[in-house]
Amino acid sequence: MKMRPTIKYEADRVRGFGREIMSVPGCEQLQSCIQCGTCSGICPLSIYMDHTPRQVMALTRADFKNEVLRSRTIWLCASCYACTVECPQEIRITDIMYELKQRAILEGIYPKRFPIPILAYDFSEMVRKNGRITEMILVIKLFMKTSWLAALGNWRLGIDLMKTGRFSLKTEKIRQHGDIARMMDAVDGKKGS
Repeated sequence: MKMRPTIKYEADRVRGFGREIMSVPGCEQLQSCIQCGTCSGICPLSIYMDHTPRQVMALTRADFKNEVLRSRTIWLCASCYACTVECPQEIRITDIMYELKQRAILEGIYPKRFPIPILAYDFSEMVRKNGRITEMILVIKLFMKTSWLAALGNWRLGIDLMKTGRFSLKTEKIRQHGDIARMMDAVDGKKGS
């Protein structure tokens, strides 16, 4: 799903966005990107992306925050690290993609009804609240927020998983789950709960 090149306007930039991303540990090397295209050439999913990884790096560095965070590219990244391994500038491209995903979730500016950001958000919130996830509840929430009709096509798998005890409707919690929430808050830079 390649998009046609569009003209970029100064008014579309969010000044300082690139610097914000580069200030995150693991993302500092973005400034060293030479736009060689190795990341895009090695990426097994780049043919499905609206912007190649090289373009995402350039748009991020140039402060086009909204275009980057609304892009499907960051959500299609398979985290295979091929781009990071092959980058001649040793840029941790996968880490930058993770940071962009987190920003998109926090700001709510990702493709709507796209399952990956919804799953990532619900997964982390469930871990924050209970210390672990309950797969059945997570899957039900995902289908209800994206495409409840898709659940109908998976009913047999759901029943088989319930028979083997893999899917339970009982919420699973760990003792002292508040400790995990505090750790997650510390990593996210939030105040402790």
